[in-house]
Amino acid sequence: MLFGLPLRQTTGFVASLLKLAGLDWPVPDHSTLCRSQKTLAVQLPYRGSGGPLHLLVDSTGIKVRGKGEWQARKHGGAKRGVWRKVHLAIDESTLEVRAVEFTDSRIGDAPMLPGLLSQVPEDEPIASVTADGAYDGRACRDAVASCGAEAIIPPRRNAKPWKKKSQAPGDATTTSAP
Repeated sequence: MLFGLPLRQTTGFVASLLKLAGLDWPVPDHSTLCRSQKTLAVQLPYRGSGGPLHLLVDSTGIKVRGKGEWQARKHGGAKRGVWRKVHLAIDESTLEVRAVEFTDSRIGDAPMLPGLLSQVPEDEPIASVTADGAYDGRACRDAVASCGAEAIIPPRRNAKPWKKKSQAPGDATTTSAP
């Protein structure tokens, strides 16, 4: 579903990825995938770090070859690459994936952070979230603070100090001089 491939092409794609990784793992055939795709629930197993989590958050791109790219290579013309983004939250001590989201290339990194943090079970405390400057914004910092964690996010290159929240007119009490 992520790459928009039919099941037969997906099995070939997975088999080629495993071969490139040097793994001799079996890949389910088309019939097996057809029967089990409706009831398949994926849970990310993890060992746990034994203490509060220190999460490392970032995203990366995956290029998907499509028929448009093949046609451009064969007949000439503009090459269009299709990209998907993988957003990850990794436990710093065990290097295990604790949360993952897949999006198309138009979705930025910052809007995905709250969803990643919500995938961590509530009974596991998060001590810190480390991310790059793409996550430097109020929404990300508020999401990290709502988990009771420290945000370790460098300011963006063009960052400016935040203005303190101003009061609405009439909210401030004034005193007059005697």
